[in-house]
Amino acid sequence: MSLAPFVPSPPDVVTTMLQLADVKKDEMLFDLGCGDGRIIIEAAKKFGAKAVGVELDKGRYEECIRRIRESNLNGRVNVIHGNLLDVDLRSADIVTLYLLPISNDEVKPKLERELKNGTRVVSHDYPISKWKPNEVKEIKGNWSSHKIYLYIAIFY
Repeated sequence: MSLAPFVPSPPDVVTTMLQLADVKKDEMLFDLGCGDGRIIIEAAKKFGAKAVGVELDKGRYEECIRRIRESNLNGRVNVIHGNLLDVDLRSADIVTLYLLPISNDEVKPKLERELKNGTRVVSHDYPISKWKPNEVKEIKGNWSSHKIYLYIAIFY
């Protein structure tokens, strides 16, 4: 898996990603490359989801564990220290990504193999090649803009 630099999603982008995914109580969300855990924590706190983050970087993994404990979300939010390509995604209702385009290409076959029909995939800034988004939302800020791509998985 190609490593991406840690660039945290701004709070308004996190909220928009989760709203666009239409996260519901007790749904299972996976954040691949979860960084400091902001998406999985917000998914649990504001939407009532269960969430699993996957983070390769040891320091960010430890920060994520600390933030989960501080938010009293143990048992509802978990984080795995490891390669996102090694994590079983078959239980996912929603998958969130903020990866580089090359990493999206690397994870795409796994998503196609493991996700059930109807799983929502939300990618921040970078589309998944050859997938047609169900919706694209642009967030314009003072200094930058972000695109959020929503895909609803349909695999035959």
